[in-house]
Amino acid sequence: MSSPDVITLNVGGMKFSTLTSTLLRFPESKLVHMLDGSDQDFRIINGQYFVDRDGTLFNYILDYLRTAQLTLPSDFSDYERLQREAEFYQLPSLAEQLGQDSFYRPRMEILEVRFLLQETHAFFRIFCSCNTTIEALADRIVMYIEQPVRAQGWSIPSASQKPMAPVPLQRPSHHDVVFQCGTDYSTGDQFGARYISIKPDQRKLLNGTNVLGLLLDVVLREGFRLVSTRAVAAEEKVECYTFERKKKPEVLIITESPKPEKYVVVQTKQIKNKKR
Repeated sequence: MSSPDVITLNVGGMKFSTLTSTLLRFPESKLVHMLDGSDQDFRIINGQYFVDRDGTLFNYILDYLRTAQLTLPSDFSDYERLQREAEFYQLPSLAEQLGQDSFYRPRMEILEVRFLLQETHAFFRIFCSCNTTIEALADRIVMYIEQPVRAQGWSIPSASQKPMAPVPLQRPSHHDVVFQCGTDYSTGDQFGARYISIKPDQRKLLNGTNVLGLLLDVVLREGFRLVSTRAVAAEEKVECYTFERKKKPEVLIITESPKPEKYVVVQTKQIKNKKR
């Protein structure tokens, strides 16, 4: 009798159903030997293949067999145990990659905020060692420029009456972002200003100290820890705030291309339920 299309495995008490073709995806794996009955670690009980291994971790092994990718959640920590399971199921490439420190060593991120306060302006430069973090932060910061208006007599339009338009932030590199806020006076009776908003906060802030307070609060809420504050250039009133955080990758994806498929003939051990 040929192998059934759907196989049921009982791994440490947890049951999994999958296609025979999935188990044959990597011809050198232990599961291929399970199908032909040559592997003594597997037993047939009640019409199911039983193996006394960790069922929770086998969920990741099966996902890898199905997609040739391994996707792990950010709070995953059982790397060594999963590596042992990959070795048990004879998936050497997966086991080797899981054994590399770079896959599970927490990544240290450094973030630096530089703040320059002048009489009517405040300038900000944010640097981060991880470019994805600075990209996410830059997407939350919006700089609005107030369109110059002509005052009529002694009347000056209120902030809600002044037309504003968003303008792009300066990006000197992939690792930093530069912006400013404050009032920009020009000749005559025209003036303009730059406001900063940091999502999800809807306020448009003009005062540099208020923007700094909101920005530092956002950074702390993202899991960063303040490690130092210092004056970079005392004569220019440049303040520097340095933060760090340990962060694992949100998703770990290991991709392996299976060997070119061969026509592997597997004589599957016939599964029979004993009549009582």
